[in-house]
Amino acid sequence: MLSSTWTFIKRHKRKFIFAGAFVGGVYLLGKYAQRKIQKMQEREAAEYIAQARRQFHFESNQRTCNMTVLSMLPTLREAIVHHLNSESLTALLKSRPANKLEIWEDLKIISFTRSIVAVYSTCMLVVLLRVQLNIIGGYLYLDNSVTKNRTAPLAPPEVQQQYLSSIKHLLGVGLIELISVVKKAVFEILGPISLKQSLSLQDLEQQLSQIRQLVENTGSSKHRPLSWYMISDEESTLADQVNETASVACGLTENDITTIKLLNETRDMLDNPDFNTVLNTCLNRGFSRFLDNVADFFSPPKADCTPCSSPESLSNVSLPLAKIIPIANGQIHSICSEIPSQFVQDLLMIDQVKEFAANVYEAFSSPHELQK
Repeated sequence: MLSSTWTFIKRHKRKFIFAGAFVGGVYLLGKYAQRKIQKMQEREAAEYIAQARRQFHFESNQRTCNMTVLSMLPTLREAIVHHLNSESLTALLKSRPANKLEIWEDLKIISFTRSIVAVYSTCMLVVLLRVQLNIIGGYLYLDNSVTKNRTAPLAPPEVQQQYLSSIKHLLGVGLIELISVVKKAVFEILGPISLKQSLSLQDLEQQLSQIRQLVENTGSSKHRPLSWYMISDEESTLADQVNETASVACGLTENDITTIKLLNETRDMLDNPDFNTVLNTCLNRGFSRFLDNVADFFSPPKADCTPCSSPESLSNVSLPLAKIIPIANGQIHSICSEIPSQFVQDLLMIDQVKEFAANVYEAFSSPHELQK
């Protein structure tokens, strides 16, 4: 039996060799495929974890953006009220002065100017901080993940503080210039309108539209873009952003150079057409909310106050400009409110703002951006 088995094996030796090689090959191929699948699964798991960590960091960064905006609104409000002090004029009116009409005219210009400036500056604050904090957030993500083994961080605390302090331009020089431009536009559009003239909400909307066209008119070669009010030009930044404790004779420090790099990247973002689209969306929403707030004071006659007629009847209600002035004057406290008002909530929840913030964060949290 053994001899016949041996004879059978010898007769089919090649077949056994081929079968053995085939089985062995299949086994090795299976092991190789198993290792490949395991590595692929590990890589996918690592990518998923990294993506989840990145998403968590991004969402946390957006909450920081919202809180930062709210925390800075009182400072913005105080700055606007300081430069456009209507309270002193209302106090004068209570004393029944001889030049009462003249004071009312001044109050008309200042009241509308400060509310319109409040809308512009609040929208600018929202979008500018979205850009700045997402640039910083992207670099911090790289510091904490991709480049955490580096000895020098991409965005050290000193650079972050120096970079974010550039917001002072919007609260200072930029705001003063914005006030000047808006005040001139308000005087041109509302100046000729009599205090006794009645205006409907539609009339008021048209006046605001004309004022916006003057402020935002980009057709003039001498006209400054809205981004100018948010961040200073390169020459002044180069001087202003130098660390005050460093000796001028020593030149720029490494942190100064990094800060200037961040500011230049911010300028690039502000010059992006997508940024202008987002800012314009915020402005449209902001002025729409401003008109909604004013509309609360336009009440139709009591006889017309029926559920079915109130929306239409509002358009037929008119108020003398003198009565609209105190309404517009008080809007700044709703617009620049650190307690989330409907005005601020509207701006923070705009989809285009969220999408643009995500794009900025994506651009600056990617390793390939670091390589550039």
